[in-house]
Amino acid sequence: MQVEITCRHGSIGQDFQDYITRKTKKLQTYFERVTSIRVTLSFQGDRTTVEILVDAEHKHDFVTSQEGAANEVHASFDLCLAKMEQQIKKYKEKVQDRRRDKPLNEVVGDGKSDQDDEKEEQD
Repeated sequence: MQVEITCRHGSIGQDFQDYITRKTKKLQTYFERVTSIRVTLSFQGDRTTVEILVDAEHKHDFVTSQEGAANEVHASFDLCLAKMEQQIKKYKEKVQDRRRDKPLNEVVGDGKSDQDDEKEEQD
């Protein structure tokens, strides 16, 4: 999995780049098909915009962004990452089949026991 960090109109230190890489790689624990992650930090005067794009194999792309003060880049990134985690978790829950039926042998077994109980009540 690739993590690409881009800064527009500014720069960040190596420690923060390592932090971003470490944190974004954890997104793969929520959705295994993540192929690449692009983090863009855009500095515009006293405002900073953080945008995270996640490409997933055979799926659509996930996008989140967060705007904050220029001196709070770390907090803006953490909020943006939390949004991305929620978006991926929601998507994964949506695609998982939660409506699985019981196995046929359990359905048949349950039906027989109910009929036997009804016969005993009538006698």
